[in-house]
Amino acid sequence: MLPEFKVAQLRHFVWVAELKGFHLAAEKAHRTQPAISLSIRDLENKLGEALFEKHNSRAAKTELTPFGKHFLPKAKELLAHHDRIAEDMTLLAEHKTGHLRIASVPSIASRFLPELLLNFIGERKLHVSVFDDNSGAVLKMIENQQVDFGIASLFDEQGESEKHFTPVWEDRLGVVCPNDHPLASSSELHWQALRQYRLISNGTSRLLEGSEAESLLAHSQYYISNMISLVAMLEAGFGVTTLPWYAFPKDNSRLTFIPLHTPMITRRIGIIRLNNKSLTPPAQALVDFILASQS
Repeated sequence: MLPEFKVAQLRHFVWVAELKGFHLAAEKAHRTQPAISLSIRDLENKLGEALFEKHNSRAAKTELTPFGKHFLPKAKELLAHHDRIAEDMTLLAEHKTGHLRIASVPSIASRFLPELLLNFIGERKLHVSVFDDNSGAVLKMIENQQVDFGIASLFDEQGESEKHFTPVWEDRLGVVCPNDHPLASSSELHWQALRQYRLISNGTSRLLEGSEAESLLAHSQYYISNMISLVAMLEAGFGVTTLPWYAFPKDNSRLTFIPLHTPMITRRIGIIRLNNKSLTPPAQALVDFILASQS
């Protein structure tokens, strides 16, 4: 049967060997000398060999036996490995290290995440991977456990019982068009005003489903999933689209956002995670930080 080493005993052995005495090792360990002697004796019993030479003179320096000399680097190696693991786990538990994987819809990834992550990470040595995609793709990444949690809309909350949704942000659906478009001068729009124009649908267009404007989805001849491509097509005057306010490129001077008043549709965006899975300490800390920051 293999001996089971106690970390404290290994540490006492190394200190006695390095400091050349039980008294100095006891001072370093903040223990009595008999306690250190007992610790070493128990370790020797486990090993079945003496670690230190037996001297008649109490003044003689403590010397390692040949077996002790062979065991010393092994003991140091075990302690170094233990201390590395202990440090890693402590840093992980204190949210100071680890790898965060987050999936988010582009509107939140571009508008809110940069400042949130900057303030949260601070001096922490965290590795962070952010994947931005539409809500459907974010949900898939959560289901496949490719990310710790996602930030998206949960369109069918009744059918997503395995996921937990915590709402954080809310914005309103509107129409986006070029500044020189006939609709650009409107303060609010009725959905029927869009029927006479070329409509481009996108990943957020499903917000129209179940509303009186749902027929616009069939009226739409074009679909563009990528936001950069969508903005380029809108700027070129290819047509108009519907977008939630946070998805509208806020620094764009060539496009206009007009709120849709009939129907008035709002989008809820929040943190989505699997119900039956615990988050890593850094991921849980980030979730708590986001909720506290946006409350």
